[in-house]
Formats: sequence, structure tokens, C-alpha cells
Amino acid sequence: MELLIPLDLKAKTALYEQIYAYIRREIRNGSLKAEERLPSTRVLAENLKVSRSTTQMAYDQLLAEGYLVSRPYRGYFVSRIEELVEGGQPGEPEMATSEPKGPDCRIDFSPRGIDLDSFPYNIWRKLSRNTLVDDNKEMFHSGNHQGEPGLREVIRSYLHSARGVNCSAEQIIVGAGSEYLLMLLAQILGGDLKIAMENPTYKQAYRVFCSLGYSVTPVEMDGKGMDPVLLEKSGADVAYVMPSHQFPTGVVMTVGRRQELLKWASGGARYLIEDDYDSEFRYRGKPIPALQGMDRQGKVIYLGTFSKCIAPAIRVSYLVLPPELLKSYRRNAGFYASTVSRIDQNILYQFLSQGHFERHLNRMRAIYKAKHDVLLEELAPLAQEFQIGGEYAGIHMLLTGKKNQSESELMEKALAAGVRVYGLSSYFIHPEHNHRPATMVLGYASLREEEIREGIRLLVSCWK
Repeated sequence: MELLIPLDLKAKTALYEQIYAYIRREIRNGSLKAEERLPSTRVLAENLKVSRSTTQMAYDQLLAEGYLVSRPYRGYFVSRIEELVEGGQPGEPEMATSEPKGPDCRIDFSPRGIDLDSFPYNIWRKLSRNTLVDDNKEMFHSGNHQGEPGLREVIRSYLHSARGVNCSAEQIIVGAGSEYLLMLLAQILGGDLKIAMENPTYKQAYRVFCSLGYSVTPVEMDGKGMDPVLLEKSGADVAYVMPSHQFPTGVVMTVGRRQELLKWASGGARYLIEDDYDSEFRYRGKPIPALQGMDRQGKVIYLGTFSKCIAPAIRVSYLVLPPELLKSYRRNAGFYASTVSRIDQNILYQFLSQGHFERHLNRMRAIYKAKHDVLLEELAPLAQEFQIGGEYAGIHMLLTGKKNQSESELMEKALAAGVRVYGLSSYFIHPEHNHRPATMVLGYASLREEEIREGIRLLVSCWK
């Protein structure tokens, strides 16, 4: 078949992303039917007058998200429609609990998932009943625009004790998801700014910034984090960083590098956005304190979420604004009502203030560490073919190939064996400029230990 994809050569969006978005939309609206065969990457590239690497990256992303399946010697086919779900996340739309599985996929190492088998359903149900007891009419009135004062105070207390964040409850804004808070932040910061992002990065934040009309420039990293020399050369006004556990590389920013970035921010009207998305999970040594705790000049905007440590569906995130930006918020955006219902805020307030959150975190750390250790143990036979990275923190690891294999080749071999894995290239702002060795991102949070063992054994059999 032929695909007539309208490409805008003048658009800011990369060509491979335009191809990816078009095919994804056609599949979701039913124009491309299940089991329908797509043209090869070579034929599509010739038809669209683009490079084959461009069409390959688009197909790789669709494969990774489950919209396409690749069948050896036959080509690319649309997945069965009942296996596709709405949602998404890092590298794609937000953090969903799982990825759609293809027809032959037995094990999915999605970096997006969390362990919902261990969610404290009984406690959450009890707190929900307590919130609505005696026809609590107060809960149905509009509340504080920044979020309920009690919830903001327990968040402040938790951030100070667990993350070393220094702030008052007045500096905290509660919102429904990180995307909303980034959009709100745009109202606070104003337009006509250039934003620097680590490369590779959390692509959902990248998409939000682009949709808001910001100029976004990728800044390469080294083993210490975002390169401050390249940051200075970029001419950026704001830098978006993940110091405690960078997604997806797992790099922990050193103290020296943090000081360099704070020095950069002190040079005029510059700010650092610190996304602290999964700092709760660390399995060796002490937790890494937040960059915000080192800030003495009000240059760090702190962004956190309960999506990874409780559940994505909770949809509660929070923003900690420096004092000067808090004034700008009240002046330019303070009239926006909170996007989280008072009922949900009250349930979360009880969950935090009554000690349930701390107990849940301790339990999840133990569960994730056990899965982490199983994964490391099972990966041992691949030590000659791959270098393991990003371990001892978070809920995913990296496997970087030592031999000359492409990410698409590794992903296709894995899928043929019934295992879905994810390429690091899909997290680069401009994947066509990624010249790193083939690297796989393996998430393990949503898998049981026996599934991790089975999945890695299948990978060993097809990759060695």
C-alpha cells in the first residue's frame, strides 16, 4: 500500500515525528485497520523524499508503543485494535501504567509502568469514605486556587525532610499533572524564552514546551549531567533538568555540576526547572538531595509528582516557586482555580498526614529493590555483549550494546522472541543526531519477578 503523508518542511516538528503522528492518528481513528500491511521503510522514504533513517525512526517509535508489529521477512503490520489503549508517557504521552502488548508479546519491559498490585486499595477506600462522611458539604465548595492549605503543608514537610527542599507552604502550587503545571509556569515566566533541555530527555515536557511556543534547544550531557559550557553557548533563559535521576539515562548530577548550573542561573533572569519525578527510589547509599536545597538566590523551580510513588491516576503534582516567581504567579495566573478536586486533595492529605504514604513508600522500595536485584542477576549472561547502566536507582535500567547492532535490530529480535524492549533513541529531541551505541531501556516495575526472569532469559537466547 501507499501512504500519502503531508509533511511540513518548515515546521519545528521533526519529519520523523510528523510521520509517526500521522500513522498513529490513522490507526487510532480506524483508517488503518488491524493487520493492514504498511510500506517498508525504504519504499516510504522514497515516496516521501526523505531519508530512510527518518522513516525507520518513525516506525521504531510506533513499534515501541505497540501500534505496529514487525514480522521477520514479511514487514510491518498494524496491531490488533483491541490491544491499543489511550494514554502514554516519557518519550511519548504521560506516564501510563502499562504499554499495549503486541499479538506475540509475552513480556513488556515498559519504563512507564509501576506496580499497582501493591497499591493500598483498602486504605484508599477507607480514606475516601472518611472524606465524604456525614454529607461533608464543605468538600463541594471551591477551594484555594493553589491547593488546600493542609495538603500543601504536609507536602512542604515531606519535601523538607525527605528531599532537603527549603520552602513555605505558600510557595507550593498543586495541580493535576506535570503538564498542567508546566503550562501554568508558562503564564508565570512569560513568553519569548529559550528553554534548554537535557538530551535525551522526558519527551512529554518537550512537547508541552513546544506547544506553548517556546524555542527549545537540546544540550548534551556527560557523566555528570547537563554540560554547563554548552548550556551557556545555547543562549537559553531556562534549563529543564532532572538532577537526582535523569530520565532516561539514570545519570545523577554531581554536586560540582549542580553548583555550576546554579552559577549559570545567577547570571541574570535565568531559572532552572528541577523535575524530581522518581527520587524516592534509590537502592544504594543515601537519597540524593534536591538541587533546590542548594539554591540561595531563588533560581530553582521545583517540580514533583505522586504518579510514580503512588499511582499515575492520582494525577496530583506540585510546583515550588521561588519567592520572586510567586509574586509573578499571583499577578499573572493566581486567578486560575486548582485543577485537583478538593475531595482528592483531602484523601491525599489524610494519606500523607496519617503515615500511610511513608509506610507505602518503604514497602515499594523493598518490592522494587527485589525486582531490581533479580534483573541485575538475570542480566549477568549478557555482560560480554552489553554494558549495564542506570542501576541502583529509579525503576528502569539501560543496556548499551558493545557490538555493532542497531536498536531496531535488537528490538525486532526481542519482539520475535515475545519480549518488548525500548530504544534510547526515541527519547532524543533530534534522534537522527544520536550517534551513541544501541541502547535499550528496560523498565521492571510493572513486572512480577518470574516475568523478569522469563523475559531476560528470552533476551539472552535471541541476543547472545
